[in-house]
Amino acid sequence: MAVEPDQKQISELTQLAESDGDGPLVMLNLNRYRDREAYARYGIVALEVLEKVGGRILWHADARATVVGGDEETYDEVIAVWYPSAAAFLALATDSETLAARADRIAGLERAALIRCEGSPEPVLNAEALAA
Repeated sequence: MAVEPDQKQISELTQLAESDGDGPLVMLNLNRYRDREAYARYGIVALEVLEKVGGRILWHADARATVVGGDEETYDEVIAVWYPSAAAFLALATDSETLAARADRIAGLERAALIRCEGSPEPVLNAEALAA
């Protein structure tokens, strides 16, 4: 199961980061853990680097059940992370501290999905947009 992006995915994100269209985004992390403690060690480092690049965790929760999807689409936790830009996300992903903690991330994850979503200019959940 994939826990890291492939070269095509990295290339597409790099193109966005280098374009005039780069701007705020939210990365929706869907994580299934093999070793939650290992991932927590990675998470401590990633949170420090996230603050350096100007990002913020908007929301996170344990996933209770998959209502639509098969067994392969079950996850343990969902985390919504706001970044000021794709360039900021790539800065986090390539930061020396993050790379040093990569082994804990890989050991901790059994499966991961990372979904790039449109982000608002400020790191907030937009409940008004949901009501519209």
